[in-house]
Amino acid sequence: MSGSGVFGHPSMPSVNGLRLYGKRVMMRPLTPTDFPQWSEVRVRNEHWLLPWEPMRSTRVADPTRSRDAFGARCAARDRERQAGTAYGFALFVDHAFAGEVNLNNIVRGALQCGTIGYWIDRERAGHSYVAEGVAVVARFAFEELHLHRLEICIVPRNTNSRRVMEKLGVREEGVAVRYLEINGVWEDHMRFGITAEEWHERRAELTATWIG
Repeated sequence: MSGSGVFGHPSMPSVNGLRLYGKRVMMRPLTPTDFPQWSEVRVRNEHWLLPWEPMRSTRVADPTRSRDAFGARCAARDRERQAGTAYGFALFVDHAFAGEVNLNNIVRGALQCGTIGYWIDRERAGHSYVAEGVAVVARFAFEELHLHRLEICIVPRNTNSRRVMEKLGVREEGVAVRYLEINGVWEDHMRFGITAEEWHERRAELTATWIG
């Protein structure tokens, strides 16, 4: 697989029309029919993933175990995409669900910025699939959505997530103190950033390495 396929207006793409491709990965929005694959991967990886995520509310159903809750999650992501405030992408390797790379918190106006978050099945880790996915989403963000800046925020001791930034050569900007609640604790986060100017300077290199 190579290249990036985006069909329809980038601010309001349909679920069936939005596909992004890297050299080895295909990415698209999750749909309710993805529940069995998504649930299996999430439940199997709980001990690996939950230490790096915000604490789940006990007042709402768990989407990893409830098909209805997962469907509601998909619907919420659809509304965000229609509003142009976030774009969630499931990451597929060899036609199998392997993780997510999400473009969240899009702000227009003078900022023109979004944040990227990601996770992967532990069994798929170590093969640079997430780095490839982030490069693909960055191209979508800069070239289709015309954002000016992307930010990735990582708990300093999360060496696996930091390695993704190292592989991509994304610039580190410093540490935000007690920036986000992670697993019930307000954690410091290392902030990494890339601007549209940096993307266009490095476009040929990043495309050749990760997208094709």
